[in-house]
Amino acid sequence: MKKLFKLFAIMGLTATVMSTPSQAVTPKRVQISGEIIDTWCYVTEIMFAEGTAHHQCAIWCAVGGIPVSIKAKDGTVYMVLRVDGDDTSVANPKIVKIQSHNVTVDGDHYVRDGVNYLIVNKVATDKGIINMTHDEYGVVPFGE
Repeated sequence: MKKLFKLFAIMGLTATVMSTPSQAVTPKRVQISGEIIDTWCYVTEIMFAEGTAHHQCAIWCAVGGIPVSIKAKDGTVYMVLRVDGDDTSVANPKIVKIQSHNVTVDGDHYVRDGVNYLIVNKVATDKGIINMTHDEYGVVPFGE
């Protein structure tokens, strides 16, 4: 009976903690410069995930629903939640077109549980693909 009582007490405490609403996160208006990256390949290091050598794979991952991020010049990674007011977050055509590009964006930066999130309000500059990594990694056979 004591074990059953303890189990119900733990379940009740867990339900109370889980039902407590989190505080809203206030965004900070920022301008971020960096490369649009494929988050899956970057985090798992399955592929090098940067520059021209990874461009086609990054497009496929974005179209397949893998979150896209911006890797800033200082190495900070910002997961992109939305671009230019578009409500399509998965396979967003705006973000797919600039995969692997070096961009500067204006947006709202949120930090929650140590993760950087970014709602991009405007792509201020798009320098295209400037991280030419074929010399280092070789040609990746994904087509053109």
